[in-house]
Amino acid sequence: MFQVVQYQKNGEMTLAEVPAPICKKGGILVRTSASLISAGTERTSVVGGQASLLERAKKQPEQVKLVLDTVKRDGIMATIDRVQTKLDSYKTLGYSASGVVIESQCEEFSPGDRVSCAGAQYAHHAEFISVPKNLAVKIPDSVSFIDASYTTLGAIALQGIRQADLRLGETVAVIGLGLLGQLTVQMLKASGCRVIGLDVNPDVFELAKKSGCDIVLPSNSESISTILSYTRGIGTDAVIITASTDSEAPLHLSLSLARKKSPIVIVGAVPMNVPRSPFYEKELDLRISCSYGPGRYDPLYEEQGIDYPAGYVRWTEQRNMQAFIDLIDQQSVNVGMLTTHTFAIQHALQAYDIISGKNPEPHMGIALTYTDDAKHETMIPVHAKSISKTGTKLGFIGAGSFAQAQLLPPLRSMNVQCIGVTTSNPANALSVAKHFGFAFSGTNSDEIISHSETDMIFCATRHDSHAQYVLSSIQAQKPIFVEKPLCIDRTELEAIRNAVHSTNGRVMVGFNRRFSKPFKDIKQFFGECTSPLSIMYRINAGAIPLSSWIQDPKQGGRIIGEACHFIDTMVYLTGAKPVEVFAKALSHDSRHIAHHDSAHIMIRFSNGSIGTILYLANGDASIEKEYCEVFAEGKSAIMKNFTSVAFASGKKTKNVSYDGKKGHAEEVKSFVHAVQSGNPMPISFQEIMDVSEASIAAVESMNTGSIITIS
Repeated sequence: MFQVVQYQKNGEMTLAEVPAPICKKGGILVRTSASLISAGTERTSVVGGQASLLERAKKQPEQVKLVLDTVKRDGIMATIDRVQTKLDSYKTLGYSASGVVIESQCEEFSPGDRVSCAGAQYAHHAEFISVPKNLAVKIPDSVSFIDASYTTLGAIALQGIRQADLRLGETVAVIGLGLLGQLTVQMLKASGCRVIGLDVNPDVFELAKKSGCDIVLPSNSESISTILSYTRGIGTDAVIITASTDSEAPLHLSLSLARKKSPIVIVGAVPMNVPRSPFYEKELDLRISCSYGPGRYDPLYEEQGIDYPAGYVRWTEQRNMQAFIDLIDQQSVNVGMLTTHTFAIQHALQAYDIISGKNPEPHMGIALTYTDDAKHETMIPVHAKSISKTGTKLGFIGAGSFAQAQLLPPLRSMNVQCIGVTTSNPANALSVAKHFGFAFSGTNSDEIISHSETDMIFCATRHDSHAQYVLSSIQAQKPIFVEKPLCIDRTELEAIRNAVHSTNGRVMVGFNRRFSKPFKDIKQFFGECTSPLSIMYRINAGAIPLSSWIQDPKQGGRIIGEACHFIDTMVYLTGAKPVEVFAKALSHDSRHIAHHDSAHIMIRFSNGSIGTILYLANGDASIEKEYCEVFAEGKSAIMKNFTSVAFASGKKTKNVSYDGKKGHAEEVKSFVHAVQSGNPMPISFQEIMDVSEASIAAVESMNTGSIITIS
């Protein structure tokens, strides 16, 4: 399919051929009929992406700080590689579209439904889009696809009006008469308000009057006296700022226009350096309107489709979208008068020449249209790269930031031929394929596993999908490297155990710590010990917001998802099987902290060794993330964050420095060599099962308060 993307390195706009998305559970797959270019938002993105790296850095200080933090944590070379990978990728554009459902994985929609869709992660300028059910609404036959493509912007404008909490007959000033402002004016007028429009561009005044403005004035201090006269000396009952600017002028102007105790609602993007005196003297109420409405940025609502009851949250983002469609259907809002340009998707770049100023043509609403003959192909060739007969052929599933930083780079130096890569985001799949030299990019992971050319599979998807891909690979008789964890519950674990035993399947899990140089040296240091080891491993894991997918209970939680690393390290050092697990989580009453994020885990091993894991999310980030102490037979080793190990024996201590690497490259190479040579996997399947069972047992122990015995 065709999709509009922007190359991150130089900002070049491209109409790229990318794989089509698949329909996800709880969502719909839509053949796009029209999408709306949000001139203000997308112009900022496009022009910003075309600036030099120095200019971008000046405008995004938070990104610069993130890069500097990465340098401190991972080193300069790893950071450079990560930044270059990010720049050598495509950015998607668009967040408001309409079309026809061609596949549904939810009860609310059926194939053939006409729908309007929202979301910067979903409703792209693309021939097909995959959208969660709470970000789509049905549209009646009386509403055209082009008009329906305005729904997202309409919902944004409507949420701003709701934040103003207006009454019939009240007077409202709208500062900024671009597309968002024009929609706001129309809906305010439809609700019985008197509307004052202000903008720095007089070219939009006439359109604003047609939209419903009672008076239109320049957005400057000279208009204050006119507005005060128009409001009979009272001032406005509300000010809604829909402008997008780096200037503080809109906010400062609103202070002079607003009457005492009235709201000022910020919908657009403006600086918020608020002077105290005017707010104090008038007791003004500054409100921020959050995009389309309640539910925005809540993964439970947007991704998992859990709605808010209307009795408690009357206007969610989806209900705002539906209300806007109703206004179009009732002809209370006329978006047709705002559409100045329409381009077929094949000519989309002409539209971006207009909004970027390359073609300085007056514009307001710009719609892209799509034909019905688009091809829904979930796997496409990249530069028609041929597949040779030499080298082990690799299929890669789920290439997010971690995979691109840690798993894919080591493969470049090996005798491996990259066949295909799949991600849920079509543009990201294409980016990864081009950057790492894959012959195909796609969105359907089953096609990667079943592809006749693939010899082995790498999987780095979200945790709840690991078992599915492991089982599929085993059934296809293809070795698989799956990033930790192997699975998230005992049912999946038993299914994998049975599949491996019945097919002699080959599985490797990304337990990388045992491959790192510090732990290899510690293993060798205690190699001659015949007595049990005492191990204490402290992880300063840091807090992760509950909104993160990692905190979703369906993903298994952080103990199963990450603490398995440290259990595996102990299995490696002791050379023994975990037989008893007891764990306790810190008890607290905060709803902002996951219950299992800070836990103490004690493990007894079959040879008498005891390991204690302190997995903590309540520490300070300045302390090293990982710290491990090992004691046995009068010897000690203390590892600090993979940068140093103190080896103590015979009352002497030897300090050894390391490069901070955690063994990712070594584990990848070990797996590939095992596949190519036919040798056993670098980690035995029994050890993988032991670690997985101990991880699940730790969560069971925290939930029950009991010691869990592993048979």
